[in-house]
Amino acid sequence: QLECITALDPDVLVVCGDHATPSYTSSHSWHPVPFLIKSKYSEGSVDATFSEIPCRLGSIGPIKAQQLMLSVLAHAGKLNKFGP
Repeated sequence: QLECITALDPDVLVVCGDHATPSYTSSHSWHPVPFLIKSKYSEGSVDATFSEIPCRLGSIGPIKAQQLMLSVLAHAGKLNKFGP
């Protein structure tokens, strides 16, 4: 199924879950949710594993959920430049 999406050549591809479900709780939890962002601006490792610990140590690191959409827009080149 992923090939159907990548064939569309999106500016950004985001993979994430909607909640954490640690094996030791067998239920939804407050724990961080791993995510992956792929774009021409991405700096992550191509051989990384997609799971909680490698994602926590990835190039973006832990962020608040509210920051995710801004990061996606930035990776798509859709934000205006800001700062001095």
